[in-house]
Amino acid sequence: MSQPAISDLEPIARAAGRAILAIYHQPFEVEYKQDESPLTAADKGAHEIIVRALATLTPGIPVLSEESDAGVMQERLDWSRYWLVDPLDGTKEFVSRNGEFTVNIALIEAGRPVWGLVYAPVLDKLWYGGKGVGAWRTDASGTAPIQTRPHAEGQVWKVVGSRNHLSQATLDYLARFGDMAKGEIELIAMGSSLKFCIIAEGGAELYPRLAPTCEWDTAAAQAVLEGAGGSVTQLDGAPLAYNKPDILNPWFVAKA
Repeated sequence: MSQPAISDLEPIARAAGRAILAIYHQPFEVEYKQDESPLTAADKGAHEIIVRALATLTPGIPVLSEESDAGVMQERLDWSRYWLVDPLDGTKEFVSRNGEFTVNIALIEAGRPVWGLVYAPVLDKLWYGGKGVGAWRTDASGTAPIQTRPHAEGQVWKVVGSRNHLSQATLDYLARFGDMAKGEIELIAMGSSLKFCIIAEGGAELYPRLAPTCEWDTAAAQAVLEGAGGSVTQLDGAPLAYNKPDILNPWFVAKA
């Protein structure tokens, strides 16, 4: 399999989305992990659906999910090609019921996300693609290619930022692009990997993330954005690498 077939992966993402929505629309309990991030039955259910389906679809390609156990977390260091999954990206958005959460599935090769799929169950929108392949969005209108829209000189910067993690470091970084108080920057607050997708389809130009994320938070959406012509790099311009010993990402900037 050189590139994943969307006809194979879309049903998996949608099945996970249905399981998530079944819990989303009823009362549910929230647990908390050691890092104090929330965990629900929706995270666990989507994880099981995706991992089982990928194991059937591509038995030779291992899977790392945010909800994988410690053994898999250790084994993945020996993998050169694997699926990287966030079964429910934006659990805080899920808990607050604002709809801004996604299912993320990425294919990693040699430390790079070569293909990704992002599905937003509440919005019923799906984005997919990869660098050198292209990028597409599927919604109620059908499927269409998407392309970034780089910032034009003299125009207001359209910046997407986290609804829950807009750090002071991020605000300081944005100051180099303009004065928010003077309207030189339009900030669009958004949860989960949807921020990358907004840039990929031309709705914003910049997403600086100077706050913690993990590799499964970014891989699928990075692939989509790069497929649409954008980039995701560390602050020094180096590529954002995957399957590092430390699963945490360095600070990064996503651009159109």
